Amino acid sequence: MKTYIKFLSQNFLNSFFYTLLIIFSLVMIINLLSELEFFKNIDVGIFFTFYLSFLNSPAVIFEIFPFIFLVSTQLFFIKLFNNDEIKIFKYSGFKNSKILQIITFVSLILSITIVSVFYTTSSNLKKLYLEIKTNYTKDGKYLAVINQNGLWIRDKVQDKIILVNSSKIDDDYLIDNIITEFTSNYEIIKNIKSDRINIKENNWIVYNPEIFVKNSSEIKEQITLYSNFNSERINSLFSNLSSLSFFKLLELKKNYVLLNYSTIEINLQIQKLISYPLYLILMTLFSGTLMFRVKKYKSNTLKISIGLFLCVLIYYFNNLFNALGTTEKMNYILSVWFPLIILSLITTLMLFKINEK
Repeated sequence: MKTYIKFLSQNFLNSFFYTLLIIFSLVMIINLLSELEFFKNIDVGIFFTFYLSFLNSPAVIFEIFPFIFLVSTQLFFIKLFNNDEIKIFKYSGFKNSKILQIITFVSLILSITIVSVFYTTSSNLKKLYLEIKTNYTKDGKYLAVINQNGLWIRDKVQDKIILVNSSKIDDDYLIDNIITEFTSNYEIIKNIKSDRINIKENNWIVYNPEIFVKNSSEIKEQITLYSNFNSERINSLFSNLSSLSFFKLLELKKNYVLLNYSTIEINLQIQKLISYPLYLILMTLFSGTLMFRVKKYKSNTLKISIGLFLCVLIYYFNNLFNALGTTEKMNYILSVWFPLIILSLITTLMLFKINEK
């Protein structure tokens, strides 16, 4: 490897890991404060809350990697400017575009590693975090999962345990249902079979139920069944996709299709993961071209502030289009890729005459 490539790559990696360490420390502190607030009335040790903070931090870090790449690139160029190393490269016939090319390649390797390794690790840690924390919430006795056999709900109402299996979800309705009521000792009280249940409210309306008690059965026009679940709560239970790896997302999507459940959010998450390396690379290029254009300013604080301000605008621009995709007001693929196309065009324009800067 040529000396200048090694020098630039090492400096960029140093800036990246320095920024990552600072951000990780801040995220850990914020998470720790949040966990301490959550467990203030529960007898747990400080090391347990620290452990939970650690489990949750990588998932948060993954979401703010664009910010980390932008700041890392800024710190990298600030060091080159302050030490006049950028002038040495220029006097040696080394173009600005070559520097951007090298750090972009390093960003490519980092971004692929982040999506393929870091995301898988962070999603597994997030899943473990949610599983542990659920045991300390009032919802710990409730459970809802989706698999190839449909939707399964485990509920507890007074002294009864209720198990519900539905083959499909249609808006506020569960389709093709079997409900089993147990005592607290898991002795069967009765079974209910119904083609359709309205779950918009906690008081479910069960239409044309066939009720089996021991060896007898009867059919009624409709009955009301109280549950701790409703359609809104069920939808919210499956919204935390950051705890699922890429392959788990594909598996969940398959189960959602079998259940006739909306796959929009899963499709969005998959597209975001596919496009994430490009997003991170563009943030590096954008930050690099920006630094060449603002290097005339002596204040490093001003340079970083401009970068952070533009990063926030990009973040909210992305979120706006993601929201349009989630609400199906825009095609989910376009909602993910359109902001990146716009960012690519802006970065390309900023690259114009970059070697003259």
